[in-house]
Amino acid sequence: MMINVQQPAVQLCRLITLLACCLLLSGCIAGGQSSFQITDLAKSDIDNVTDMHINEVRNLTLELMVKLYKRNPRELAKAVPGTTINDRIRQLFNKPRADGFSELRGLDGTAAIPLAFDPQFGGDRVFALMAGISGMLHASYNNQYEFFILDELDQQKLYNSARNLEAIAWRLNNRRDAGGGLFILSNGTTPNGIRNLSYERQFGKMIALQDMMALLIADGTNRTITKIVHSAASMTLLPI
Repeated sequence: MMINVQQPAVQLCRLITLLACCLLLSGCIAGGQSSFQITDLAKSDIDNVTDMHINEVRNLTLELMVKLYKRNPRELAKAVPGTTINDRIRQLFNKPRADGFSELRGLDGTAAIPLAFDPQFGGDRVFALMAGISGMLHASYNNQYEFFILDELDQQKLYNSARNLEAIAWRLNNRRDAGGGLFILSNGTTPNGIRNLSYERQFGKMIALQDMMALLIADGTNRTITKIVHSAASMTLLPI
């Protein structure tokens, strides 16, 4: 009987080649020449673009939350004594995200946003608003933090979330309590007559990112976006 000595030799060569590749990749990473990760093998170009959009939208949302709390310290004071802005950030941006909040009647996402402008709501309006916004945006990305080749996005959800952000920005500037004051302070005018539109610009960046992502997905999948005539003053928000 003849023994085939070639097969073990071939397998050994393959193993050596694989180990060499792994060492080469790890050396590149250690040397700062590449940010390659094994998970990158399961990502397409659009997946990498999606991940960047998710991170940027998350950062903009977090910045908006901090700005609103600094402008509305009275709202943070409604939380449990000793609660800080960082505590609130951890509640909304930890992974995995909590599913509903007891102080918001168990609501999250678009369902929580009306609480921020509800005259009967006595809780932290900034937290209600930001829980709503962050939850809505998270849902527009299928509640995922990272995307891979087999994952899919719905361009309509992304588009709808952008229109909802427009409506929320309008509410911030126009919804008032019985005394005529805004429920949540945002844009304003300094004593010198200079308008502070930083909140409006923040919303503008978020809206642009969501719209661009919706267009990329629609183009890549040959699907159309149903354009909806939605008044910013509408009492209802589009479904996500």
